[in-house]
Amino acid sequence: MAYWLLKSEPDVWSIDQQMKAGSKGADWDGVRNYQAANNLKSMKKKDLCFFYHSNIGKEIVGIVEVIKTAFIDPSDKEKRFVAVKVKFKNKLKTPVTLENIKKNKELKDLALIKQSRLSVMPIDTKSWKIILKMGSIT
Repeated sequence: MAYWLLKSEPDVWSIDQQMKAGSKGADWDGVRNYQAANNLKSMKKKDLCFFYHSNIGKEIVGIVEVIKTAFIDPSDKEKRFVAVKVKFKNKLKTPVTLENIKKNKELKDLALIKQSRLSVMPIDTKSWKIILKMGSIT
């Protein structure tokens, strides 16, 4: 299993909307960056992803699970980019802010810090566990 971070602006798609989508999940679409799209293509069923509220909040607020691997993004008229389908797993008891992530020296190499504009990024197992602990999920 691999771990990822998915960014969404909460006024466009929030963790609460993801939760309401239920077990059928929702398409994670609209990605138009090639590196982020390649990350989507690398995802496998059952991979877990942190759900990050970008722009407003700037914090990890929950976890979603990949339930359908990469397919042509229906929102892409050119048919060049892909989407995946994810379903809600849980909310973090304590959202993990970008500010707190930056303060943790063990997370200094996280793509979230190094490539802050990237909307889909891998998370290594050690960092995943650290962030889970910070969010009060073990």
